[in-house]
Amino acid sequence: MELKRVVVTGLGAITPVGNTIPEFWENLVNGVSGAGPITHFDASKFKTHFACEVKNFDSSMYIDRKEARKMDLYTQYAIGVAKQAVEDSGMDVEKEDRTRIGVIFGAGIGGIRTFEDEISNYAVNKENGPRFNPFFIPKMISDIAAGQISIIYGFHGPNYATCSACATSTNAIADAFNLIRLGKANAIVTGGSEAAIAAAGVGGFNAMHALSTRNDEPEKASRPFSASRDGFVMGEGGGCLVLEELEHAKARGARIYAEVAGVGMSGDAYHLTASHPEGLGARLVMLNALEDAEMRPEDVDYINVHGTSTPVGDISEVKAIKEVFGDHAYKLNISSTKSMTGHLLGAAGAVEAIASILAIANGIIPPTINHEEEDRDENIDYNLNFTFNKAQKREVNVALSNTFGFGGHNACAIFKKYTD
Repeated sequence: MELKRVVVTGLGAITPVGNTIPEFWENLVNGVSGAGPITHFDASKFKTHFACEVKNFDSSMYIDRKEARKMDLYTQYAIGVAKQAVEDSGMDVEKEDRTRIGVIFGAGIGGIRTFEDEISNYAVNKENGPRFNPFFIPKMISDIAAGQISIIYGFHGPNYATCSACATSTNAIADAFNLIRLGKANAIVTGGSEAAIAAAGVGGFNAMHALSTRNDEPEKASRPFSASRDGFVMGEGGGCLVLEELEHAKARGARIYAEVAGVGMSGDAYHLTASHPEGLGARLVMLNALEDAEMRPEDVDYINVHGTSTPVGDISEVKAIKEVFGDHAYKLNISSTKSMTGHLLGAAGAVEAIASILAIANGIIPPTINHEEEDRDENIDYNLNFTFNKAQKREVNVALSNTFGFGGHNACAIFKKYTD
């Protein structure tokens, strides 16, 4: 069977550094940090007082206010980015065969804010009997964003959620890519969203010592590959891509951002939360993606790394890159956009895929900000080009995006410049 080619025709983003694609990209290129004091709840008694929150989000731009009350914030973000992406694609939905358009959209955690609110209310009022919001379950479950998007547009194609922690939305992109190239759909709206900056979210990650506690300088707290990195910074928001079969896109005169070249998946099979210290899963996932794309390591120009700013994770990813790319590793640009957006958990893969695609489209590598001092660990090889602190212009024909999740879930997507 001849596999069909798959291209990206629409993008949408709501992030801590911008609520539209142009704003998001401008702030990435300019090295703007999205971190600041937490406003979603009183975090004064927590170890971490800051996060990368979305600013000035107005759900009424995308959703009727009455309907929005039936949705967790993560679903509101999902609908927002989906509407941006579908509009950006230029697709006339009414003229499409909507049985051939699907939605694969994930969340690593889902409606934790809703869960927290409902359980808190029950604990306070349980003497009066159980009283729960009738929308409690559909607001909370991690598949509902995909369902809501399909309902809004009447898309009857494949419709489900992926969940693989911080690899979630890369897995969603991979599934969408595979279904389209197998001829199972003409187009799929895909990506992920997350809204876990809540007491339970921050408290849970604090308890496992995963978050940075640089409370005096939140905007400098996410510092991948720097010696003083002390954990990741929580982010929130969403990213969405419209993936489309090439001939379908050409037939309607769609603008094409990039082509999806290949995807890879692997498992660390090592630890609940820590990455494999030798980067085994990270190495396998990149090799799998390169094989799927029928590419050599030398074909890649840019890697948007997982790069969470954790002491162990950054080291293992660098080890894996050096093993996979060999001498070519020193000719690559590498950057972690999490240094600006924070870690969007289940939405990270989609947002970072968009950053990778925009690097191809614009010939600019967004930076890894907040680098001040080198790590003494010899495994952080500073002869590699981490694109520290300032964006770099470069022709990007191929970009690779890595995401690794708790549980040892690894997913990788490769995008390339579209040529007919």
